[in-house]
Amino acid sequence: MTINCNGNLIDLSTPKVMGILNVTPNSFYDGGKHKEINSIIHQVDKMLSEGADFIDIGAYSSKPSAEFVSEGEEIKRLVHIIKELVETFPTIILSVDTFRANVAKASVENGVAMVNDISAGLLDDKMLETVADLKVPYIMMHMRGNPQTMQSLTHYEDIVKEMIFYFSERIKKARSFGISDIIIDPGFGFAKTLEQNYEVLHKMELFSILELPLLAGISRKSMIYKVLEKTPQEALNGTSVLNTIALQKGAKILRVHDVKEAVECIKLVSKLK
Repeated sequence: MTINCNGNLIDLSTPKVMGILNVTPNSFYDGGKHKEINSIIHQVDKMLSEGADFIDIGAYSSKPSAEFVSEGEEIKRLVHIIKELVETFPTIILSVDTFRANVAKASVENGVAMVNDISAGLLDDKMLETVADLKVPYIMMHMRGNPQTMQSLTHYEDIVKEMIFYFSERIKKARSFGISDIIIDPGFGFAKTLEQNYEVLHKMELFSILELPLLAGISRKSMIYKVLEKTPQEALNGTSVLNTIALQKGAKILRVHDVKEAVECIKLVSKLK
């Protein structure tokens, strides 16, 4: 349950918090909110001061039916921000949220310490080889299709069983390239109906068979606000409830918009042990 980030061994036996930094104009919750570098630095400073262990930076919205962004534009959005963050916060541990090998490479070369890939290497056949060469931890998520098509690909005979098979195949492939540090993400909201999201959460402890750290990315998603008949902006309380359940089901990283509340969830759940 340890991962190597820039030579630092991070122990995931105690759950950690990954703060979300979207530098996209169209993310479902905070799209366009952090465009200027001063605003970005302020937001990152806030997340770090509240206890974020990692900051996950993304420049391509993966919400359902998200618009296409070119590889060049994605790199352009990311690199100058990564440089600024590394200079401003020398001990920061950055993750890049991308499914493109060239974007991952450019990001790591400028200071990123981890790659978070929604496609587990299926949308870019160079990704696994690139991550292995970069020698950084790799987060692989379960998804079908791509952000433009995933919500039409939700038929499963046994969703958790099929997800475990998917991960076992992707882990084997990643290991064959030499990737040593792997984290798995069930991909809440990706090629899953609302009911399927809750089935996966309910059975999430079954992923322990894979013997890898588990990341839960539930923050402010539609599986919360649609049930509560609210907006993403009103879904913080629901996020805390489901993050608490995810921790009890074995999550080792909470990927969130709201760091303080996630840190509190971890502190309180730890008392149960």
